Amino acid sequence: MLYKSNQDLPVEIRTRFSQDCQDIYRAAFNSAIQWYGEPIKSHQVALSAVRMQSAMHKSCVL
Repeated sequence: MLYKSNQDLPVEIRTRFSQDCQDIYRAAFNSAIQWYGEPIKSHQVALSAVRMQSAMHKSCVL
C-alpha cells in the first residue's frame, strides 16, 4: 500500500509529526514498501528516516 498524500497516513503519524516530517515518512515508507514488501518493516524504515532527519536538522518532533 503506497501513501499518495499525507492525508492517507495513519492518524498517529499525522498527529505526531509536522507536515515536513510527514513528507519524509511517506517517501521513506513508499520506497521501503516497494523494496521489502512488508508494512511493519517499512514503518520502521520510515520512522528511522524521520529520526535521522530530526537529528540532522532538529526539524521533526519525535
